Amino acid sequence: MFENFKEDDEAHYLNMQAQFDNVDLPTGVEASFSWLDGPHVTTTSVANLPAETHEHEVPNIPHCKSNNIASSSTSVCPDIATSSAPEKEAATKEKLNVKLENFKLFDIVDDFSDHHFICDGFQGQQPPKTWTKKIQDEWKILEKDLPGPAGTPYHDGLFVFDVHFPPTYPNIPPKVYYYSGGLRLNPNLYDNGKVCLSLLNTWIGKGSEMWMPNNSTMLQVLVSIQALILNDKPFFNEPLYESRYLGAEGEKKSKAYNEDIFVLSLKTMIYTLRRPPKHFEELVVGHFCSRAHVILSACRAYMEGVQVGSTVNGGTPDDKSGSNQFKAAVGRMVNGLVSNFSRYGATNCDQYRVES
Repeated sequence: MFENFKEDDEAHYLNMQAQFDNVDLPTGVEASFSWLDGPHVTTTSVANLPAETHEHEVPNIPHCKSNNIASSSTSVCPDIATSSAPEKEAATKEKLNVKLENFKLFDIVDDFSDHHFICDGFQGQQPPKTWTKKIQDEWKILEKDLPGPAGTPYHDGLFVFDVHFPPTYPNIPPKVYYYSGGLRLNPNLYDNGKVCLSLLNTWIGKGSEMWMPNNSTMLQVLVSIQALILNDKPFFNEPLYESRYLGAEGEKKSKAYNEDIFVLSLKTMIYTLRRPPKHFEELVVGHFCSRAHVILSACRAYMEGVQVGSTVNGGTPDDKSGSNQFKAAVGRMVNGLVSNFSRYGATNCDQYRVES
């Protein structure tokens, strides 16, 4: 379980992340300290975003070889010739919104060199027609809305997963890797990228809880991640905790855990914004620029005593709610969030800055 945060934890994390701004790492690659674009056999999934309907294509099959392709980059805040600051801000916001709305949730790409499962493909062999048809069917199913986890310590966050469909899929489950940034913000999401879920056969389960050959789907996996993992009381995801910690004691520990998790979620926002998965740069920037004020407003409310997740339900400050330690921890994160959101195009964020 998480230990309580020390006063310098957030500042230390931000300083550590800043050190990598000048390091020549490919987009989406994690530093050694220790998301579904559908490029081929492998895909990257960004959780907690409502899906839109887009055309899909038959996936190409990757060859396991070294890639000597320059990392993709995106200009998100170009100079706009306008006569006033408000006009410039409106034009920038409109441009970001257009890019976000036009972002393809399913697409074919040639460069997937930052994918965790890059060498787990068919390696030059053509996949069976049954496998290809299954993947196409999966894409059709995934062209549906998947609601984000409002009311949880993960609200407004963006969480990246790499997915690999093995040659014998759907007889066996897909492989899923989570980009943690070295942070463990759920008992089921390890800091080494492992996703612990019975549906993936990475945890114990009974009957339909496990992967059912030819019947289970990737949609079930994503829904399970959102509903069973990124839930409002992740403390009880830890085995036996639901029976070990009952009543008031369990609620107290669950509340403290949610506070710690929200701070880690804020750190994950900064990590993801600075190191987005390749081809997802515009989506990541658009997501956080469009939600910057919502996130910062929530932080302000939590600093005033609102309990984690309750702001989405109209929560009001309560001296008996958020702990003083949590209020201070969020306060230490705010200026870093403001700087990063502003750096990538969000406007009018300085109003949320906290005086030192």
